[in-house]
Amino acid sequence: MGQLRMERVQELMKQELSKIILQDLKDPRIGFVTVTQVDVSSDLRNARVYVSLMGSEQQMTDCWKGLVSSLGYMRREIGHRVRLRYTPELSLALDKSLDYSVRIQELLQKISREGGQE
Repeated sequence: MGQLRMERVQELMKQELSKIILQDLKDPRIGFVTVTQVDVSSDLRNARVYVSLMGSEQQMTDCWKGLVSSLGYMRREIGHRVRLRYTPELSLALDKSLDYSVRIQELLQKISREGGQE
């Protein structure tokens, strides 16, 4: 399958999943969630959805459980909104890149403060 088409499908699924999570899911456990990336297999049968969660550890755990329990609904909605021959099977993955970038930023600030004291 063409790389350009796969990228367009991935971006469209990312946008639609963001809308579904933000507007359609009524689960009170689901708080602040950001869909950061969607990776679709070459045959478009599987999709890994990377999400970033914000909040305390308990809120993040509850939010994750709410997202996992709503995977079937999200898949059905993607099937209605994105016209594909097969609706991909969705799986969730936690995106830690935001936490990693915050940690790097803290370390850089610490280095700059220590360098300025000499």
